[in-house]
Amino acid sequence: MSRIIYFNDNFFSSGRTVIYNTDKEKIGELDLKSAFSTSVDILDVDGNLTLRGFFPFLSNKWSIVDVNEVSKGILKTRFALFKKLFEYVTRNGEGYLIESEAFSKQFTVTDSNKRLICEFRRVDGFFQSPAYRLTNYSDIVPAMEWVAVVMGVHAIQKRRNNSAAANSH
Repeated sequence: MSRIIYFNDNFFSSGRTVIYNTDKEKIGELDLKSAFSTSVDILDVDGNLTLRGFFPFLSNKWSIVDVNEVSKGILKTRFALFKKLFEYVTRNGEGYLIESEAFSKQFTVTDSNKRLICEFRRVDGFFQSPAYRLTNYSDIVPAMEWVAVVMGVHAIQKRRNNSAAANSH
């Protein structure tokens, strides 16, 4: 059984945005802390904090913690030619490979046995803020945790693009 949800960043990467299911019902929110910070809070439908994603000080890894600041997992980039490759490792040691072709907006997430766990893709237009469609095929990792992972992938890519732009001047 798959579950599909939609969510998006804001144009200035700050403020709250709604997380929807396929019936366009609100199931939570993203709280994008500020335009100068890449951290994000995942809120439940009542506005209560459930997860937080952020770059720890002087780190290029995206950390996801629960409401009690207990680690849920770490997202990091992996080197690959001609594709985008990330790895998400949960606190209990489960590893998930997140990959996409070089110029694709579609990502797949597989477990160590190469089973498809979830997939996500950017569904926004050219001048719009990034929006995502996430399909979760498994209950192993909750959908809202995958939302935090997707926002981490987005933050890592944005950081990498900003760094490349700064180095080209």
